[in-house]
Amino acid sequence: MAIQESRKLNVGDRVDDFTVTGIEALPEISGTAYVFSHTPSGARLLWLANSDDNRSFAIAFKTPPANDTGVFHILEHSVLCGSDAYPVKEPFVNLLKASMQTFLNAMTFPDKTVYPVASTNVTDLENLMSVYLDAVLHPAIYQRKHIFEQEGWHLEADDAGTLSYNGVVFNEMKGALSDPDRALYDQVSSKLFPDTAYGKESGGAPRVIPQLTYEEFLNTHARHYDLSNSYTILYGDLDIARELAFIGKRFAGAEKRHAGSPYPLDLQAPVSPKPARFEMATTPDNSAIGLGYVLGTAAQRVRMLAADILFDTLMGSNEALLKRVLLDSGLADDVSYYFSDSMLQPLLFLELKGLRDTEASQRFRALVESTCAELAASGLPYDKLEASVAQAEFNLREHDLPFSDGIEYTQKSLESWLYDDARPYDYIKYEDALTELKNMLAASGRPKGAFETLLLELVCHNPHCAQVELVPVEESGSTEETEELAQLQQSMTEDNIARIRIEVKTLRVEQETPDAPEDIAKLPFLSLSDLEATKAQPQPHEVEAPLLCLAHELDTHGIDYVSHYFDLTHAVSYDELPLVGILSDVLGKLGTDAHTASDLDTLIEANLGDLSFSTEVYSRDRIDSAQPTMVVSVSALADRVEKLATIPKEIWGSTNFNDLARLKDILTQRRIGLEQYFIGSGHAAALNRTFTSYAQSATVSDALGGLTFYHYLKELLAHWHERSQILPAQLADLAARIFCANDVVVSFTGSAESREKFWRAAGSLDLAMRPSHDRTLIVPTPTLKREGIVIPSNVSYVGFGFPNAFDGQPETAGTWQVVSRAMTLDYLWNEVRVKGGAYGVGFRPSLMGLDSFFSYRDPSVDATLERYLSAGAWLSSWNPSDTELEGYIVASVATVDAPVRPRALARRQDIERFNGRPTDRLERLREQILHTDTTHCQALGASLPTDAADTSIVVFGPREALEASQLDLEIIDLF
Repeated sequence: MAIQESRKLNVGDRVDDFTVTGIEALPEISGTAYVFSHTPSGARLLWLANSDDNRSFAIAFKTPPANDTGVFHILEHSVLCGSDAYPVKEPFVNLLKASMQTFLNAMTFPDKTVYPVASTNVTDLENLMSVYLDAVLHPAIYQRKHIFEQEGWHLEADDAGTLSYNGVVFNEMKGALSDPDRALYDQVSSKLFPDTAYGKESGGAPRVIPQLTYEEFLNTHARHYDLSNSYTILYGDLDIARELAFIGKRFAGAEKRHAGSPYPLDLQAPVSPKPARFEMATTPDNSAIGLGYVLGTAAQRVRMLAADILFDTLMGSNEALLKRVLLDSGLADDVSYYFSDSMLQPLLFLELKGLRDTEASQRFRALVESTCAELAASGLPYDKLEASVAQAEFNLREHDLPFSDGIEYTQKSLESWLYDDARPYDYIKYEDALTELKNMLAASGRPKGAFETLLLELVCHNPHCAQVELVPVEESGSTEETEELAQLQQSMTEDNIARIRIEVKTLRVEQETPDAPEDIAKLPFLSLSDLEATKAQPQPHEVEAPLLCLAHELDTHGIDYVSHYFDLTHAVSYDELPLVGILSDVLGKLGTDAHTASDLDTLIEANLGDLSFSTEVYSRDRIDSAQPTMVVSVSALADRVEKLATIPKEIWGSTNFNDLARLKDILTQRRIGLEQYFIGSGHAAALNRTFTSYAQSATVSDALGGLTFYHYLKELLAHWHERSQILPAQLADLAARIFCANDVVVSFTGSAESREKFWRAAGSLDLAMRPSHDRTLIVPTPTLKREGIVIPSNVSYVGFGFPNAFDGQPETAGTWQVVSRAMTLDYLWNEVRVKGGAYGVGFRPSLMGLDSFFSYRDPSVDATLERYLSAGAWLSSWNPSDTELEGYIVASVATVDAPVRPRALARRQDIERFNGRPTDRLERLREQILHTDTTHCQALGASLPTDAADTSIVVFGPREALEASQLDLEIIDLF
């Protein structure tokens, strides 16, 4: 309806206070773009109009930092802590509690801050818009200094007078910058952009954050959160007159603070500084070199897409032209690249990781540039460029992302619009750019073809580049932070220390004081009556085929998806599970009987959208059950459906495992990837490890890809010379046992016509029946884990898991959904995040009968566990108002009703089937949620532990924090 009405709009039309300044059809979104200007303020607004009912809104501000204090990051957090119209402490959290949102967040980028929301319910979307607009235009930060102290930084003093810093962003960035890769990228950026915003740490450097004053914080908001500096993006099926009136009313009330102009976002003149180095307390394996090249400007849309394709050809896999040379050089354990194009001056970042050669810093750039020069002179292989173009086209057309289209298009819009008011959707459009790229491809293969010329410009003759080496050093007992705080303490009197304690106490009182009921009542809430009827999802059905086939006949927009599930229960023993994990890592990356590794890589990229070999473990929702499964997932455009059959069966049937050099490269990269995962996602690793204390499925998962697998992989690589001699035979034997017709299920998502073509090409997928001497997987009895895993980090991740007799029962599943939301967003948010300073925290029940708590980038260990142990008492006495409980119920229902893309829906339905769940489980869960009451919730409080005895605790964190803990953890050196 709204889309029909929008066709009446013409350039120059005025709708409320907005004037139409541009209109363009965008087939890429199956809709039309309408550009508006807000006449009174000059605010920019873009409506991406189509029939999608997963609508979105975002307001963004250009926020290029002038220093490393992280002021824009702190502002991003802080403006969502109350506003004039909504004077509660955490309206953002209140929205999470009581909204049908399909996306709700805020993000700080190196040059912008974005506040996006999405919902399928128009009333809900307008509620979210109202709160977000009041937050950014009328935040409570001007009245409540404690918001700055809570979200940014403040001093604390213990009983001995020892000082420490605390604050959510401060702790977040201590964790973020413990990642050596992030630290190296930042160092390279600082060298490439010494005079502009991109040389600053937009998130905030922990050593600099405490230099930010409250006055500078307020002034920065006043300068930048002005409508003249804003960009608003609407998406989806909307009544645009209604929404512009809604937004215009709120724009009309915006205060003009006249604090000065926004910080400039200038172009950096080309620089090429001498190679630099910096020291970082981390493990020796994290020695690295970063090399950066600035590629042009965001206005060069075709050039940037061409660069993306070019670097995929050069670096996109182990067989890519440049990456293979660098791996074979022996300079380092791994080499990777990152193409950063969401900025005014996009850049290429190359990284050597785990240096082996003492002269790597002298050889790296020279090898990169000489190799690129040789490739440009000889001509880039046409088939490899063609494959990269095909892959790029598939990705653009599939648009399969974990969040709503509107949120993705918001970010794409800002990739050009932020830098040029005349270019609001350059990076949403791609059809014309693809045509130009194909013309460039046709020009390649000739001397100095288009891609060869581009390669010379971007790398070999680029005057804007920088190289930095990361040098690991041992962590000393004293850091710059502790020394700074010690000096500060010496300069203070007892009265100074006492004032710090009083200020912290005052902050705590404010944090613990409940919001006034009348203030809570000002927040917009959805009621149960706002919920729409749930939409029934089409169910898969078995169809006649050479092998057991599940058919998902969904609208996939011309893309077919196939998942092959090979049950390992009777194919492998428990001791072989780490080898299965290795097998899944190497398949598709080695040569076969018909293709070399390089040719296979080109074949895959030219014909498939995606091909992956992975492992999953299904439990049938019981702790004493485990069904490990090898999952082969593959996708392609419908006109190449036959390749979905022929390529995977070639790989699982005839891979050559004798290429030890490539095997070692792949496994070394896997080790490095796991180490990065433990540092960056320690909360997930901790939870997975706690579950091995109780569940067979978790024990199996751990052996396939967790800590047990990591230790096996490290041991294998440490004794590579002797162990590698038998590895090829072991992998070949495993593949022969796994890829059999005995226990395979094939899931096809796409049209019936495509499915029939697939099976005509597939036959039986060359799968034979496994010999009768089947194995039976016997999983060891789980043992209780109480571990402290040492990682090079400044913050911890605290995992706590335990069995719960009240958990996993079908009649309580809906109540647990409401409880987990309330526990996370009320009790834990206040106790662990707001007061404790952790960046994230949560509680999760499970259908298997295990509960868990986790924290993310947490400055505490023991204090966090104590808060976990008090959760049951809180829940038992939790007495929400009817409106509050109704909000939690609505938000919980929304997670069940959230839109799901076809590929994700098919995978979810497959997993439900393998876990033995009824097809109507989600519908029943929804009904249980709707009928939850306070008594049901309170009754579950008694099931949560009040002491840590006989429970599993796993903490990933720095050694000093683990050794200072009173939890009697087994300290394990991971690296």
